[in-house]
Amino acid sequence: MSSDHKRREPGGEAGSSSNQQQVQQPAVAQLSRYESQKRRDWNTFGQYLKNQRPPVAMSQCNYTHVLDFLRYLDQFGKTKVHMQGCVFFGHPDPAGPCTCPLKQAWGSLDALIGRLRAAYEENGGALETNPFASGAIRVYLREVRDSQAKARGIPYKKKKKKRINNPLKAREETTSTTFQLPSS
Repeated sequence: MSSDHKRREPGGEAGSSSNQQQVQQPAVAQLSRYESQKRRDWNTFGQYLKNQRPPVAMSQCNYTHVLDFLRYLDQFGKTKVHMQGCVFFGHPDPAGPCTCPLKQAWGSLDALIGRLRAAYEENGGALETNPFASGAIRVYLREVRDSQAKARGIPYKKKKKKRINNPLKAREETTSTTFQLPSS
């Protein structure tokens, strides 16, 4: 290709100034997976509020709307949660099928609330009025976590933070140790 050859853009003439401006503009940065998921979750929640009868404005939203949304999402869940009367209740690996409902997994709900909590503030919501940060939401998530753990027979254990020992302190302790040779 020669340097004097001008690239032709679809819908325009070669070398027109409007096309040159379009080519020179930087492309919009692609969102990270987290950011695109957060945007999708925010839009889904907004649509859920609009579909309520009567519709609920985001400014009127409170923790009860969030709890209703989380319960609504259970119908789309893929995690089998055994009920108290089920023969597989408390068994981590059930031997056969049962009629217990599929629900949203606790970890999915927890991550969703984290994304919505951040999205609320990014979209102009005040930290003090964030319905996703309500204590009632934390209680609900804890109850879901505990009930799903009981249903599977696997207790939830909070991951312990690893303690990082101070390498300088450890080196001092090993270098200050003295050894005594047995006397003969």
